[in-house]
Amino acid sequence: MQRVVAAMLAALVLSGLGWAAFAPLETGSGEVLFAIPAGTSARRLAGEELAILPRTIRLGVQDVLVLRNADNAPHIFGPTLIMPGQTFRLPFTRAATYSFLCTAHADGQLSVIVEPAPAAGWERLRWRWRILANRG
Repeated sequence: MQRVVAAMLAALVLSGLGWAAFAPLETGSGEVLFAIPAGTSARRLAGEELAILPRTIRLGVQDVLVLRNADNAPHIFGPTLIMPGQTFRLPFTRAATYSFLCTAHADGQLSVIVEPAPAAGWERLRWRWRILANRG
């Protein structure tokens, strides 16, 4: 009887691992929002060092970077001028590293790393494990 229970438990665990390694990933996009707070431009002109946005933003394929300008001055992101009160959305459909001009940074640079979806098998299993481990 114990062997039957152990075999059923092993089959259940292996089935779960097989699903995690080979089941398709969700293809929906996620939005990652960053806001440029009010007073950013004035504080920067006064010489204050500000960390408004991270230097590097990591996204997945199909994610959308959303920048909201709550400042009273316009800001440049890449070739786009974001006016006060405006929100700019930039979808990413290809895995790559992108470099942008960004006036919300003191050095004027921002990198966006778009990571590919993990391949089926061990890579996807490790990816799902990291996601699960980071939630706890």
